[in-house]
Amino acid sequence: MGVEVLENTAARTVLRAPLAPNLNHRATVFGGSASAVAILAAWTWLHFALRDAGLACRVVIQRNEMDYLAPITGDFTAHCEGVAAAELEKLLRTLRRHGKGRVSVTARLEQDGKQVARFAGDYVAVVLA
Repeated sequence: MGVEVLENTAARTVLRAPLAPNLNHRATVFGGSASAVAILAAWTWLHFALRDAGLACRVVIQRNEMDYLAPITGDFTAHCEGVAAAELEKLLRTLRRHGKGRVSVTARLEQDGKQVARFAGDYVAVVLA
């Protein structure tokens, strides 16, 4: 898929993917590739947010939705701004108390600065013993 990390901070994760390895028969990005990059952007932000909070967790996607707003005809980026601080704190309390928790994370795909898809996913985190 050729995904590369452009930015990964407490505030956001931005991944980039090239068109060529993600091409479908219509010369646009394959929907599965677009979905996978969005899932990965949100997963990456959550994984590092939990690690930065001192928790080693296994994080898996439970459910996701993609809205494709326009064909993706070139290289594209996935942007995840994480969750609100209060929502993250609630997840951290739940993980520390019960050893597992769930959170919804969103991301958007952009091509040339224009939003081309929206992603929403529920992730489950389990604290590693």
